[in-house]
Amino acid sequence: MGMRWRHPLVNEDMKRTFLYLAACAAVLGACAVRGAVVRYELTIAEKVIAPAGKRVTALAINDSIPGPTLRFRVGDVARIRVHNRLPKEMTILHWHGLLVPNAQDGVAFLNTPPIAPGKSHDYEFRLKHAGTYWYHSHMGLQEQRGLYGAIVVEPAEPQGPAVDAEHVVVLSDWTNEHPDEVMRSLRRGDEWYAIRKGNQQSLWGAWRAGALGDFMAREWSRMPPMDISDVAYDAFWVNGSPRTLLPGRGGGRVKLRLINAGAATYFYVNSATGPLTIVAADGMPVRPVEVRRLLMGMGETYDVVVTLPAAGRYEVRATAQDGSGHASMFLGEGEDHLAPDIPKPNPYSMDWMIAGLEKDERPLNAPELPRPLSPYRKLRALASTQPPADAPVREIELRLTGNMLRYTWSFNGKTLKEESTIPVNRGEVLRMKFINDTMMHHPLHLHGHFFRLLNGQGDFAPLKHTVDIPPMARETIEFHANEQGDWIFHCHLLYHMKAGMSRVISYDGQGPGHQPRLDLSHMDPWTFGLEATLQSNLTHGQAGWRSMRHDLDVIWEYGFGDDEYELDLQWKRTFSPDWATLGGYRFTNEHGARDRAFGGVQYRLPLLAEGTLIVDTEGDLRPGLAKTFQLTDRWSFINEIEYDTNTRWEWNSSLEYRINKRFSITGGYHTDHGFGGGILFRW
Repeated sequence: MGMRWRHPLVNEDMKRTFLYLAACAAVLGACAVRGAVVRYELTIAEKVIAPAGKRVTALAINDSIPGPTLRFRVGDVARIRVHNRLPKEMTILHWHGLLVPNAQDGVAFLNTPPIAPGKSHDYEFRLKHAGTYWYHSHMGLQEQRGLYGAIVVEPAEPQGPAVDAEHVVVLSDWTNEHPDEVMRSLRRGDEWYAIRKGNQQSLWGAWRAGALGDFMAREWSRMPPMDISDVAYDAFWVNGSPRTLLPGRGGGRVKLRLINAGAATYFYVNSATGPLTIVAADGMPVRPVEVRRLLMGMGETYDVVVTLPAAGRYEVRATAQDGSGHASMFLGEGEDHLAPDIPKPNPYSMDWMIAGLEKDERPLNAPELPRPLSPYRKLRALASTQPPADAPVREIELRLTGNMLRYTWSFNGKTLKEESTIPVNRGEVLRMKFINDTMMHHPLHLHGHFFRLLNGQGDFAPLKHTVDIPPMARETIEFHANEQGDWIFHCHLLYHMKAGMSRVISYDGQGPGHQPRLDLSHMDPWTFGLEATLQSNLTHGQAGWRSMRHDLDVIWEYGFGDDEYELDLQWKRTFSPDWATLGGYRFTNEHGARDRAFGGVQYRLPLLAEGTLIVDTEGDLRPGLAKTFQLTDRWSFINEIEYDTNTRWEWNSSLEYRINKRFSITGGYHTDHGFGGGILFRW
């Protein structure tokens, strides 16, 4: 009787580990095929464009926005030389979604040196898996200025459903403002972008929408108005144009490789051809599933298939989630057939704001939700994605937090500068539970890994590298920690990332006391702001510098009639959206008052009123209260009242009409200086 020899070290756990690795290899399309060496030369330089009626200086790759599509096959070796021809700026490129060696990931200062002006850098890595991916700058806000492009990796052998044509579709947003100015405006708490888009919430708007109760409930809960998108954009693009024509044969099946390269825009994608059939998400194949409307977060990619009717030219439309505009591609030839309009969101409805709690699992023929979420519950991998059964599992919880008024975004209340790392042990499974405590969507992206999105599909949970966390919603992911080094994990809304919503996944084995190589100076820059009112009776205003947590300000008030003034030099430290401490020194010539130092606290009260309690070196106690009533999108009513145990009551009420980003008309009454009117200037 024959005997089968068995190595004593081969056990059931090793078998399970082997089967897991084999499954992952199948899902990822990994193979040992030696492919070709594929070379690209990419030159980054300035380019003057006029996409929205104004000539502006953008950044381009090979004189193109987006940059050229990079095409490979699994097993190929990519050799990409990047030339920096910018006059003053360093730059870098990141290969979004590709599994590359740590040193090739392209995150400035963390794992890849930035490219100085006039210099070049060589990237080299092997293509391990097929799918639709993209590349973009990971330096400052350069991605917003045009530094992005598509990557297509074909499988070693043909896979997926047969199609008659295929197109790469890069979605993006464009602002004529320099992104640094956009960031400065956001950091100063300016509401102009919401006003410009028609999304500014107001008492009049709430009353007209029949949502005055929801409006007051939100304010009573101390939640600032929801802004679905932070920025007002001048244009939305498909492959660098608001309208793009793509070939297609009537009756044919067309595969669209959709990439959301927007800096701060979620896109709804729908088609005049009917449903979109999703066949891949973030490059990974999934069981085909039909959707009528696809919500794409920044950084996500989807492969979808559409079937063209026999005749005509059919629109596939990408609409900004806030309803502020769209871009279109048309497939086929003949008469235009437009995609259905997507209703604008109702920001007054509290039920809509927390729609992230709703899981849309209904069949395709069911009535469509007005604002459907990402199709995550319907995504199912083609093979098991279970991690090794014997790998230890560690769970962490990350709450998505922020302060919209200061434009500070964080995990568990701490920005990247305040807490930089999430330690991970090689070989473990890290399960991350996300709880979104904010009123905005956040697309979270993990470099260097695919993670399992635990969406109720069990062993067949889909693999992704970017996941949308809707307002007030929860999602859970997990990944097998099988890399090494430091990998950035961040919100892919570009301005959120730069405002602190990032961490570094840092592997063990890098030495005791290891700290990631981060240049945090650019993560928390000091921004200058000015708000000055000049009226017939007085001038008052505030000018100073702001970081994520600190303010250094000069605050003044001068009455023309009585020649009295107050001048405060003030420091403020913000601890949370609701409270802060402050201190400083006041110079004054008011009757009965003297120069003095002061200190105190600020606290956000219900109805978004700002309460202040100050004590000074003269022993005076000064409680104060301030509240702005947004009457319409442009009209606001500002009230400030303060009691000083020395100078008694001081009250200032004014009306303001917002003309544009810089100027307002204002007028009102001050107890010390009487009635007056004039202008308000912001910068």
